[in-house]
Amino acid sequence: MAGVKRRALAQEEGRREAATLGEIAAQGLGVFCWCNRCGRNAVLASDRLTAALGGDFPVPEVGARLRCSDCGAKDIATRPDWPGLGQVARHG
Repeated sequence: MAGVKRRALAQEEGRREAATLGEIAAQGLGVFCWCNRCGRNAVLASDRLTAALGGDFPVPEVGARLRCSDCGAKDIATRPDWPGLGQVARHG
């Protein structure tokens, strides 16, 4: 049974596509960037990135075009800046 589930999950993963700059710009979201070397993070405006790279550019690939402003590394991870749940006060 585990093999069937593993194949189904792999097939599902293959159908998923990365969000594009145009899609997140239309939603008013930015691009969250994280330096894997020093941990600095920032949110970049997706509309400016869309103007520079095009609306079909995948968000995860934006990091390959960036450099950390603190340490100069080119090892940047990017994802849509999805809204969070806010501060969580208690876990019950």
